[in-house]
Amino acid sequence: MENRVSLDLMEFIERNILPRYASFDAAHNMEHVMYVIKASGSLARRMGADANMAYTIAAYHDLGLQGPRAIHHLTSGKILRADRRLEKWFTAQQIETMAQAVEDHRASASRAPRSIYGRIVAEADRDLMPETVFRRTILFGKEHYPEKTEEEQWQRFREHIQQKYSVTGYIHLWITGSENEKNLKELRSIIANEQQLHKTFKRIYNELSTDAR
Repeated sequence: MENRVSLDLMEFIERNILPRYASFDAAHNMEHVMYVIKASGSLARRMGADANMAYTIAAYHDLGLQGPRAIHHLTSGKILRADRRLEKWFTAQQIETMAQAVEDHRASASRAPRSIYGRIVAEADRDLMPETVFRRTILFGKEHYPEKTEEEQWQRFREHIQQKYSVTGYIHLWITGSENEKNLKELRSIIANEQQLHKTFKRIYNELSTDAR
């Protein structure tokens, strides 16, 4: 197992893969992919996984957003699987494992990832700091539904947050004892208090509206 990312692989990905994130929405831009790369590296070291594989999976995990969002995880897996340039660093089996991990990263997945690498990228992709989650959700609403009023944005925000992050939400965590577990607990306590949730929404919404002027 490699415990450090090879410099030539890093150079290839920084030059050819990461720039694609510049065209994605604010919730999936360069800042997001760099967070996932960093978190994946930390988890890979903790779990004894191959650093080159974890790095590459993180770099490719959202490339499918160039197509339909609903299947972006599957499209991302296809992009990785089809990139013959990766054969310089990885075996065919490693490439398949990485493609499956990318396919398994989506939060709404109902089954556990098929490998340690899928668990790593799924965990790394879930930055569950409450402020980050709320800001990302509001940004998505403002970018994709600019015609909605503030009240309509609140309703969309509330519904999404409830469906995904509440105690009955669909989000799954696959690594126990993680920072995400602690953050999800805090997130759920805010969600359970609708008055606090609405107050938080209004604060962030107004901040983002002011910044956009």
